[in-house]
Amino acid sequence: MRSTFQAWWEDRVDYRWLVETLASHSALRPLKLMIGSGGIGMVLITMLTLASEAGQKGFAGHLQAVAVSVLAAAWTLRWWLLPWPSEVESLVWVAVVDIGITINNVMVHDRLLGAEGVVLLVTTGGYVTIFHGPRVLAIHLGWSLLSIVLVATMLVIGGPARTGHGAGDLALGVGVVVCNLVVTCVVLPIVQFCHWLLRLDALSDPLTKLLNRRGLDSHLARYVGRHVDDGVYVVTLDLDRFKSVNDTFGHPFGDEVLVRTAACLRAAAPQCATIARTGGEEFAVVGYLRNEDIGDVAERLRGAVETMPDLPIAITASVGAATWEPAGTEIRHVGPRHKTLFHRADTAMYQAKQLGGNAVVIAGVEDQVHATSVQSANPVVRQRNYGSVAKMG
Repeated sequence: MRSTFQAWWEDRVDYRWLVETLASHSALRPLKLMIGSGGIGMVLITMLTLASEAGQKGFAGHLQAVAVSVLAAAWTLRWWLLPWPSEVESLVWVAVVDIGITINNVMVHDRLLGAEGVVLLVTTGGYVTIFHGPRVLAIHLGWSLLSIVLVATMLVIGGPARTGHGAGDLALGVGVVVCNLVVTCVVLPIVQFCHWLLRLDALSDPLTKLLNRRGLDSHLARYVGRHVDDGVYVVTLDLDRFKSVNDTFGHPFGDEVLVRTAACLRAAAPQCATIARTGGEEFAVVGYLRNEDIGDVAERLRGAVETMPDLPIAITASVGAATWEPAGTEIRHVGPRHKTLFHRADTAMYQAKQLGGNAVVIAGVEDQVHATSVQSANPVVRQRNYGSVAKMG
């Protein structure tokens, strides 16, 4: 349980991938219309409270109501007329709206009305729950808690209110805090946690518990995004002659081989690398190049598969690797960097298969690469050979 909650807390929602996923389902436009309509609701609420005897009074109150209304109208126009905001702009809007809601409910004269209005913070909290991670939600909840306690305290004290609603009623003030805490600080984390678990399950391979291809895509932005300074590598592996393994020993044994392969890759991959099962018997490892040669990484992964113990047959893999150095030569292929990297790694992996399997080929390197191949006639006998690797990419 502790590790699960720690993984949730450390989860960094890939905002860009989430937006791209929504766009692939043609969901951005209706979502923009619905999110933008929240601004219209905020304008109506502010104007109605301004017109009420319980609402904002005096020059400062009127100025605040106009400012919040203009802000809410800008929110609506921004969502309806412009493209989906970047992650930074999204966070700025959340902060501005949170502050506007709190000020709006502090300025009303009837403190009971202000206490009821603070619940509007759950609207921005719901947005954060879906599009941003638990740490951003924690900041939002902290602000919500501060706002709730402030408004409840003003309710009990009475302040400059023209009505006596709640003045001196400590039980009512505590009730207001508890009600808002349940709606804002209990419900939202539960919803986000469940949403994270369902997303994690959808992005994971049920057999090996590794990421699936969609899950891998959701993690790639941090490796090949605009602000990446470290070199990045992609290693793709394909188990050799896996169909014959299934045909000879049955699919349950094949599944066991896949599970063991996943465990071997976890143990052999560099720390903090991302590992995924991208196909039936295909795997991928993505990570940063930090004080280690890509050839050593790929060879270690190949060797880990070959040395799986307690199997009636030797399991081997064809391995392809590709790298990208942001400070060096840019990838010249057309298309996103991660697609180009995977294309180069896959091309290298297929060349490793042409060498007979159980080999490592590194794209873009002209060198002699150490390879090990298992003779199909006798799986117990191994021989060494060397394959020339052409520069690719």
